[in-house]
Order: sequence, then C-alpha cells, then structure tokens
Amino acid sequence: MEIRALSLDEVRTVIDWAADEGWNPGVHDAELFFSADPQGFLGAFIDDQLVGSISAVCYGDDFAFLGLYLVKPELRGQGIGSQLWAHAMQRVEGRTVGLDGVVDMQSSYARSGFALAYRNIRFGGQVRDVQPLSDAMVVIGRDDLHRIQSLDHATFGADRSAFLADWLSQPEGHSWAYVEDGQIRGFGTVRACREGFKVGPLVADSALVAAEVFNALAKSVGDGGPIYLDVPEPNVAALDLARAVGLSPVFETARMYAKGNPDLDIPLIFGVTSFELG
Repeated sequence: MEIRALSLDEVRTVIDWAADEGWNPGVHDAELFFSADPQGFLGAFIDDQLVGSISAVCYGDDFAFLGLYLVKPELRGQGIGSQLWAHAMQRVEGRTVGLDGVVDMQSSYARSGFALAYRNIRFGGQVRDVQPLSDAMVVIGRDDLHRIQSLDHATFGADRSAFLADWLSQPEGHSWAYVEDGQIRGFGTVRACREGFKVGPLVADSALVAAEVFNALAKSVGDGGPIYLDVPEPNVAALDLARAVGLSPVFETARMYAKGNPDLDIPLIFGVTSFELG
C-alpha cells in the first residue's frame, strides 16, 4: 500500500465518497478545501487504486485540522485507516490539532489523545419567515478580508486568510456582513451543497446581528432547498437562533483537540465553517 498526497482530481473523488456517506458536501468544496493546503490531503492506494483518505490541513506552524477520514466500505477493518491516521499525525506534528468526530469514532479519537471540547449540532430544514434585508447588511468578498480577520481569528484560532478569501467569493455562494459605524459586527457565507445549502461561518457579536446575517444569507438562496447550520452547543444563543428560524437537529459531531485547545470566543460562533476544515 502506498500513501501520498492527493491531486485535486483525487480530492474530488474523496468528496464524492463524503457525499455517499451522507455528509452533503458543498458543490465546490474540493477546489476550496484543496486551496487551503494542497499537500494536506492524503490517500491510500492499493494497485494504484485510491482506497482511503484523510485530510491533515495545516494553518501555519501552530494549528492543524483533520477530516475526510474515509476508507472504501468493502476494505474497512484491514488497517488502512490506521496507517492513514499515522501519516496524518506525522504531518501535523508539533501543532494543536482539531477535528469534528462522528459519534461512532469519538472513543477511537480519545484513545489517540484527543479530548472533547464541545458538541457541534447540525440543524437543517426550510427557513421560515425570511424578512426584508436590514440596512446594515452589505455584500462582502475577498477584497473585504482585512475587515473580518480579527473576528475570524477570534473564532477559529489561526490565520486562514488564503482559504477565507476564496471561501467568501466562491461560485454559487453568498457572503454578507453587518456593518455599523463602519465596523463589521458580524459576517457569514452560504454555499450550495449536494442537497440545499450550508451556512458557515456565521460569526457575530450578538444574537441580533447573527439573526440579521442569517436572514440575508437565507434570502440570498431563496427557496432553493433546505438550509443547514452547524452550531457549537455551548453557544445557547446560536441554538435558539437555529430553532427560531425553523431548523431542527439532524446530526452531531464532537469537536475534539489534541495538544491543547485554541482560545476560541465561542459566544461569537453561530455557525461553523465546515466539519472537514474547522
């Protein structure tokens, strides 16, 4: 078996596997994820056939995030995953490492040194009572990156400027910010997925601002399908927002870290960017 970095086309295959697992990836996730760290996607190959994957995306020298940990169903239980895991952990050595673990893998991650920080709850459904846009709402894109970096760093824990610039301006996506007295108090992105849309990140300094940003994102996609929002459970205001707009819990993960926890301002996080990249 060979383990090596994946090409963009091979990452597209892995995203298809994620869709088969019911993870509902974004339409353009392969390209966006790959741009975050082109060497950060590892694949296992048997006879030149891709049989497993894991992402080990590094954000500088201090933080990394694991995801897309998949082995073809017919080959599970043969040690492929454990070898991928070892290669990924070697790649992120010396960094604080995060992941969002599905329920049936959380005990395995704990044995590897990861500790539970909190749960993320995925809410989904048709949004009700979309309102007219607030006058404070403005469309943002990659040219506005410098205006949101402090908010993003407070809620992610590392610099991800290159990735975020692409994320804000992605095809079939919409990004909005709430601006008051020239200052951005909240921002978010909604992206097209295999089914419906996902909102993330959704960052705001108050529940009112978060509600206005979410409303703008929902209005941007109209009635194109269900909307999903991944909420950190400790942020009670975010849970309340998800329920208030008509969404219901559909899935959960455990946010886990090894080698320390980043200093995150959880009350600002109303929606996680993605379970794969943090």
